[in-house]
Amino acid sequence: MNSQKFFVGGIVGGIVFFLLGWVFFGILFKDTFPQPTNMIWWALVLGNLLLGFLLAYILGKAGASTPGRGAGVGFVVGLLMSVGVTLIDYATSNAPMTNKAMAENVASLTIMWLIGGAIVGWVKGMSKKTVAA
Repeated sequence: MNSQKFFVGGIVGGIVFFLLGWVFFGILFKDTFPQPTNMIWWALVLGNLLLGFLLAYILGKAGASTPGRGAGVGFVVGLLMSVGVTLIDYATSNAPMTNKAMAENVASLTIMWLIGGAIVGWVKGMSKKTVAA
């Protein structure tokens, strides 16, 4: 795995996750999910960056270096991860979670991983040289 592509892909993925998280959870579904009263910004930024690096790592192992392949891998990983985490949150959280909130969480996270996968896949494939036949 090319370390420069991994690093750049991880940074780009983290930025994409941060921005999409703001769109989904801060704007579109702000009434569904409780908004934090005291945001811990360093943890939010670091968490998104780590997820970006996780995505870059997964795409590297899957050999996904196009937007289409990245989106496909991102969708599968995002769906499995979001359903698993949402069910665990549902089972262990003291705050009640409605079926609507669960569905919106799964849909939002899956779409975030799909879009993130497409963009990181595109970034990872940017330096590929094509040879005319």
